[in-house]
Amino acid sequence: MQRERDAMPRVLIVDDSPTEIVKLRQILSKHGYDVLTADSGEQGMEMVRAEHPDVVLMDIVMPGLNGFQATRQLSRDPATSAVPVIIVTTKDQETDRLWGQRQGAKGYLTKPVDGKLLIKTIESVLN
Repeated sequence: MQRERDAMPRVLIVDDSPTEIVKLRQILSKHGYDVLTADSGEQGMEMVRAEHPDVVLMDIVMPGLNGFQATRQLSRDPATSAVPVIIVTTKDQETDRLWGQRQGAKGYLTKPVDGKLLIKTIESVLN
């Protein structure tokens, strides 16, 4: 999916923490990103299909469909596999990072997220 040169990249934040959504939205908005949010893995999956964001920031620990499960489903579905997923989580073990990559994640960041690193990671998966 190509996006217009001047269009702001759309980032979908999937996180069940309102506080985390606010923090991430502030960083992204400050850098000119168009921000969408979902508060569950299920809602995130629906929004990816309906809104076609350029990138997804996915929390792992959520009730219902967790971030690993949602990432796996998105990366294996031909309709959504082109949308890169960056996992953003408090889980900082190497095994979690490797498991996230195996589910199809293109990036892995731990909370609290460094704003510069977040933007750099998004830009690298978009290019």
